Amino acid sequence: MNKRNRRAFLQTSTAALAATFGPVAAVTLRSSIVGGVLPSTEGTAQVAPIVAANEGKKPLRLGLIIGMGSDPEAAIAKVRDLGLPTCQVYVDVIEDRLVGRLRQALDKYQIEATSLVVGGLGKEVWDFYEGPLTIGLVPRETREARVAHIKKASEFAKQCGIEAVQTHCGFIPENPNDPVYKETVASMRDVAAYCKRNGQSFRYETGQETPITLIRAIQDVGLDNQGVNFDLANLILYGKANPIDAIELLGPYIQGIHAKDGLWPTNPKELGQEVPIGKGKVDFARIIKRLKEMNYRGAVTIEREISGPQQVEDVRASKAYLEKLIG
Repeated sequence: MNKRNRRAFLQTSTAALAATFGPVAAVTLRSSIVGGVLPSTEGTAQVAPIVAANEGKKPLRLGLIIGMGSDPEAAIAKVRDLGLPTCQVYVDVIEDRLVGRLRQALDKYQIEATSLVVGGLGKEVWDFYEGPLTIGLVPRETREARVAHIKKASEFAKQCGIEAVQTHCGFIPENPNDPVYKETVASMRDVAAYCKRNGQSFRYETGQETPITLIRAIQDVGLDNQGVNFDLANLILYGKANPIDAIELLGPYIQGIHAKDGLWPTNPKELGQEVPIGKGKVDFARIIKRLKEMNYRGAVTIEREISGPQQVEDVRASKAYLEKLIG
């Protein structure tokens, strides 16, 4: 997310969709990976985890990440209006009064909420300079408050019947001997254990860290309810890996997908540019093919990080594009 606060982005997306469909909705797409080419293991027995929530459901079903705002019914109605069967629900303000309204909206429109997405309290800047100081559980100044916020989100998700909580943990240090790495892992373990007690998986969205760093952190946390939301563009936008290569490392942990496209960074001070699906560097045909080989059973959630009428058109075009690939 290029120099934009995710909270602000989802709020502007909500306003844009409201102009097209009515009040309160937000549509986004996400992706991640970057870095050198990793040894390919295509054709091997790499298998994505079979999450209980996916049993009996169509694999690779499409979805949309949407900001719930203060009107869950209006937000979920937009997912239905776009013809998508699933969504990831982004929550900013977590209020008990919204629990029943969200559950009713999901039931009314027959939309499956595959995860509850939660950001960090306070300032988050999506770039290379302020990002390491402001995103996720890495910054010491905001870590305690954000751990508490994620736990509150877990309680909210439990009451809504949503079986996964998802977030960015931030620029996890590459050096496992770095004290900040060890502190971050301890906080990750704290929130993952809390989600486990609530019968939920805790999912890390890719982006700010290399795939091998994320796997190391997951293994150091050591709990069996951890998963990855594989954001196809983020890894490119942050220059961390190529999705085609990263899927071979992250495959056993992938529980969600963000369908999003992007370009590599060309200015070392700025993230790469997010672009419509099919216009960037993500090879969706190979990714979908590999997901099928790995027996991935989860959702593919669209995210488009612009606002206005073009966002809606891009989401519709992304839906058509992905439907052809999925078959």
